[in-house]
Amino acid sequence: MHIVEFCVSNMHHGTDRVLRRLEELPDIEIVEYGCLGNCGECYLSPYALVNGTPVFAETADELYDRIVEELRAQEDERSALDKLLDDL
Repeated sequence: MHIVEFCVSNMHHGTDRVLRRLEELPDIEIVEYGCLGNCGECYLSPYALVNGTPVFAETADELYDRIVEELRAQEDERSALDKLLDDL
């Protein structure tokens, strides 16, 4: 299960639409917080934390794409690590 965290103060960038789109995907838990501690970035652009990794973008649509890319990259990394451990 993946965790994608959003700051409610960042919703003025349109991240609420991203949140709703992600809720439709399997194996993703969405968490909303009042603050994620990245106030400077939060004020400037859409962002979210994907399994603890910050993901930033110029637009909300781009943020969605980057979140999906990050999820895939993390899955690939996890699969490679699992294979490595199996081979040991």
